[in-house]
Amino acid sequence: MDLDQYIRFLMALLFVVALIMVVAWVLRRAGMAGGRVRGRGRQRRLSVVEALPIDAKRRLVLVRRDDREHLILLSANGDLLVDSAPAAGFDTALVQSALVQSAQRQEGTARPDIPPLQGTADSAGAGPR
Repeated sequence: MDLDQYIRFLMALLFVVALIMVVAWVLRRAGMAGGRVRGRGRQRRLSVVEALPIDAKRRLVLVRRDDREHLILLSANGDLLVDSAPAAGFDTALVQSALVQSAQRQEGTARPDIPPLQGTADSAGAGPR
């Protein structure tokens, strides 16, 4: 092979690589890359909040859809919806739990096997993070 053929081969290779990069950039700008579909001007309704691997074949995934959170167990044998609740946040859940426990203590129906929360409903969200 002559030097002329090596130069042609190199130029053709560079052209193909540049063409692939341009097509990938156009697809990304159009919203078709990565399996994501985006509507213009719309907020995303679905997101993965957190994923926790349990072992090699199973993991827990917390998915937020609109104003709800779904805890899903993914495994090789199938998927299982563990819990579904409003996406109110951890601090709100602490306050609600404290209010329920204080109401149960006042009524005398509190379960003795569940220790009461430390602090009050006002200080449940306060503290070091």
